[in-house]
Amino acid sequence: MPAASLTVAEKSPKRRDELRARYPGIEIQEVPKPSASVVLAVKPTDARAATEALDAGAERMLSMMAGVTTRSLEAATRRRPRIVRAMPNMPALIGTGAAAISPGENAEEEDLLWAEDILRAIGIVVRVPEESMDAVTGLSGSGPAFVFLVAEAMVDAGVLLGLPRDTAVALVSQTLLGSALLLVEGDQTAAELRGAVTSPGGTTAAGLLELERRGVRAAISEAIAAAAERSRQLGLDDSED
Repeated sequence: MPAASLTVAEKSPKRRDELRARYPGIEIQEVPKPSASVVLAVKPTDARAATEALDAGAERMLSMMAGVTTRSLEAATRRRPRIVRAMPNMPALIGTGAAAISPGENAEEEDLLWAEDILRAIGIVVRVPEESMDAVTGLSGSGPAFVFLVAEAMVDAGVLLGLPRDTAVALVSQTLLGSALLLVEGDQTAAELRGAVTSPGGTTAAGLLELERRGVRAAISEAIAAAAERSRQLGLDDSED
């Protein structure tokens, strides 16, 4: 899509200046102008104000707000645009994101294809029913933070064992990258790959035994469930406004 066909509305003056400097071919303004196709990428607390501001000309919307349902967005508009809800994640910043989309009541196949075209520029896209979006939010939306926490703990462990911090960071970062690529590009499941690197009675087995003893698997599951539940609560809070 040519830059000249895009307009970004940003209420923060500082952020507007940053965007103008970084993307000189795109129109950046404080107040959104009427547009037939709109991408809503704001915090859930700004959902109602943003929707009302865009309502005049919007025929379809792609919403990237956590917990905000298509039904609540449709209820906040007079024109009842065709709405597609999406949940991308942070790795979209480097084109390796994972996003899920679901259609609102009025959305058609062409609207889903439009949303997929946008989101494929920053990673993979899957379709799910909207009732699964809270699970997606907990799993892949919040998931990068859980991975970063693991990375942080691994680096600290390396330092505790005597490695320089920069060495530990390099080793952990490449270990996570290589492991992820094995999952994406290989033909083995996570369980199969884990088994392949675990020799009977070896170092990895000893480490895995400690992780299981500490309940790490259950903690990860509960963390994802908690994030999904918070997404569900955000949706309920929005519907009660």
